[in-house]
Formats: sequence, structure tokens, C-alpha cells
Amino acid sequence: MTMQKGKYSFVFSCLTVATVAFSGTAMGNDDTHRFRMVNTDDTADSTVGRSVQRWADLIEERSGGRMTAQVFHAGALGNVGEVFDHMVRGSVDMAITTPQTSYDNRVGVMSLPYLFLDWEEAQEAWESGGWMNDIVDPVFEDMGLKHFGLYPYGFTGVATRGDYAVSLQESQEKGLRVRSIPAFPVPQTVQAMGYHSVPLDWNEVYTSIQTGVVDGDAGNIIYWDYQYFGDILDYFVHTKHFFGHAALMMNKDTWDALSEADQEIVASAAYEVIEQQFQDAREEDDYWIATAQEGGMEYIELSQENLEEMARHVRDVVWQQAESEFGEELIQEILRHTQLEN
Repeated sequence: MTMQKGKYSFVFSCLTVATVAFSGTAMGNDDTHRFRMVNTDDTADSTVGRSVQRWADLIEERSGGRMTAQVFHAGALGNVGEVFDHMVRGSVDMAITTPQTSYDNRVGVMSLPYLFLDWEEAQEAWESGGWMNDIVDPVFEDMGLKHFGLYPYGFTGVATRGDYAVSLQESQEKGLRVRSIPAFPVPQTVQAMGYHSVPLDWNEVYTSIQTGVVDGDAGNIIYWDYQYFGDILDYFVHTKHFFGHAALMMNKDTWDALSEADQEIVASAAYEVIEQQFQDAREEDDYWIATAQEGGMEYIELSQENLEEMARHVRDVVWQQAESEFGEELIQEILRHTQLEN
């Protein structure tokens, strides 16, 4: 269970006191560091939970034990937004978490719809040295964060109860109401796909589906929809409208305080985690597709014709809005690296 908000303040007060006390003892040995590292998206025994622990273990191993990390998992230090706030402020040092648009809406370019249609395109853009990193790294730096790279989950879909749509025309005619993350360009994308978009926070989704406020969820890989809502959802249509992700990040002041050698240790460990996840995520997504089907959820893959029609339409609508939201220069820079027509 997630702790109540009042308890978060107490936890972070304790962490702040511990940080001050540690800083005083570390002044005589500035090669020693104790980080606070968070996985906001899942439990300790999940894929992302194991990845964040691996990041911590690699740092400790490569520094000969001089740098260690205390790892916290989903809910231990607050929800995603709260942890992101504390990382910006420095109460949390590092995290694998979903980037938030609350400090800079340009973060939303990471969620442009139909930016990629296959894994190879996504990996080329997001691997270490990839062109999307060059575009978003300055955005994170402006927020006071060091961005190491994207942590891939896979291509998202629309999971529904009672009915589903397999084409743009069907989704427009049926008008299913589906939940979307309440941040541009997610609701706008879902609306452009022909659904009625209902922006909801994560903790409201189950009850909203159960009570009929919405017919389902749009914008997650099948793992999340099956694991958390599988008992009340019937279908998963693999629309592939977003490339689902988290990101490896660090407070910029904490990063800047490290020596070049220690920065290399932290960064190389992060890149190894990212590379491993790109190798594993595709197979893991296939596993959860099979698991969901075995559990009674019907999996539907769009035909190539319907996928391409949906992608063209959504790009035409949402990418024009994105120029106004993020700036024409940023969007044109992204387009220079892609084959998309917006």
C-alpha cells in the first residue's frame, strides 16, 4: 500500500537530515558517495525494479564500494510526480521513472504519437549517442537533471471492456471512452484516434473502468493493463501509438559534484542498464502478450493497412498541435531525423 502524503514529508525530512550528516562526514573523503535511488514504476521484483538495483550494484562494484545507493521502489517515497519533484530539488539523487512535463512541457516530445513504428527505429534514436538523446538532453538539463537515456517498455495499445475497435473508422463510430494520461500530447492523440479521451490519474483508473466511467485504458503496454486491470478488461488492441518508456535520470547538482572518473562510472552503469533493457524488452513484451491471452484477454494486432492509416491521421492532427506546444524548431529538428510526414 502507498503511504499517505503526510508520511512522505516525514520520510524526506529524515533523508534530508541524513544527507546533511553524511555530507559532514564525507568532506574528508570526497570520493565516497551514498545515493538515494528510486524506481517509481513498479515493485522490487519487477523488471524495472531489478534494473534499478542493477544500476546501483554496477556503481558500487565499479567504484570498489566507494559509491553505494539505497534503493526505494514504487510508493516508498511517494508517487511519480512527488519523486520527480524531489529529484529536481535534490532530495532524491537518481531514478528510473516516467519523465514529467510539470517543469517543462517540452518533455512531451518523448511521447509524440507514431514517432516510431518498429523497435529498430526506436533503438537507433534512443541508444547511447542516439539522435533523440541529443534533442532531449538539453531539456532535462534546463530542469536541473542529468538524463542518461530512455528505458524502453514497448509499443502501447488500447485495452477495453465489452467492445473494441480495429480501425480509425471503427473507433470513430463506436466512440469508446478510454483513459489517457493527463498531459499533452496523450489526450490529444487518443482523441485523434477516434476515441473519447478521459484524462485520469493512475490511481483512478481501476475504479473508473469498474464503474463504467471509462471503457478502458489507452497508452500502456499490455503488461500494465493485464497486471493491474486484467480481471475487468477483455481486449487489448495493439495500436502502437506510443513507444512506452521511463528514463534514467539524476539530479544535476549531484552529478556535477562527482569527479570525472565517478561520472564515468555512474554513466557507464546507466548505459549498460539501458542497453540490456533494449535487448530484453521486446522478448518481455511478447511474454506478456502470451500471458494475457492465456489469462483470457483477447489480443488484437492491427492490419498494416489500418496501422498506417491510423498513424497518418494521428500525425496530421497531433504533430501540428505539437509545433504550437513545443515550438516549430524542436519539431522540425525531430523531423530531420525521421521519414515521417506531418
